[in-house]
Amino acid sequence: MALPLKARSWSVVATSAALLMAAGSSVAAGSGQSASHETAALQVAPLDPPIIPLPSPDSFVRRIDNQYMPWLKGSRWVYVEHAPDGDERIVVKVLDRTKRIMGIRATVVRDVVTLDGELIEHTFDWYAQDRRGNVWYLGEATKSYDDGQVSTEGSWQAGVDGAKAGIAMLGCPRVGKRYWQEYYAGHAEDQGKVLDRSNRVVVPAGSYRHALMTEDTTPLEPRVQEFKFYAPGVGVVLEVNVSPELGRAELVRFSAPRR
Repeated sequence: MALPLKARSWSVVATSAALLMAAGSSVAAGSGQSASHETAALQVAPLDPPIIPLPSPDSFVRRIDNQYMPWLKGSRWVYVEHAPDGDERIVVKVLDRTKRIMGIRATVVRDVVTLDGELIEHTFDWYAQDRRGNVWYLGEATKSYDDGQVSTEGSWQAGVDGAKAGIAMLGCPRVGKRYWQEYYAGHAEDQGKVLDRSNRVVVPAGSYRHALMTEDTTPLEPRVQEFKFYAPGVGVVLEVNVSPELGRAELVRFSAPRR
């Protein structure tokens, strides 16, 4: 379940925090010139932030046990989002399956989204964790359903058609750090930014302390702004959209196998 965002100043974050409270959120908390105009026209501005290169396959471990994104086989999360057109239910489960991508054994995570009981989206996401604890996002195969029509828009895989793997969660999330969560030019360009590591969040599933807060943006939709809150040992417990319209998805149930 991934949504987009872009880095902003803390003054904007403060304003957004006020919106969160209004929405009912329970959160405390080189100078050289080109030789010619033709040469200049061919130059491509570097990405900001730069894409972090994907480590070699032998740099990855089998278990994804990052405290903020513990994709352990059998774990299951249930979220509810109250949308203008009805109530959405999102069920996320880590499957006992893997997929080989660019020589890396990726864990498969399934997302199923229903609206008032009707299936509207079904996605398989692929993740892997390196030895430094970074959780890499290697792509997704998604299908959305609308009035009998099926769309696979948003599907991508690292290494295919120029798509690059991104980082879903940093091993050591430092406040202010920005990073690409995915990069498939023109199709999937989500960015994340670490905002805070000391939030208290209350949702139907429980009360969580020391939650990590991130902001997600995407240059493909500059108006979209979303905040996510990750509880240690659980993962995402709350997602709040503040632009272009208010919305929130709350964790209502979480289960995980014994470690």
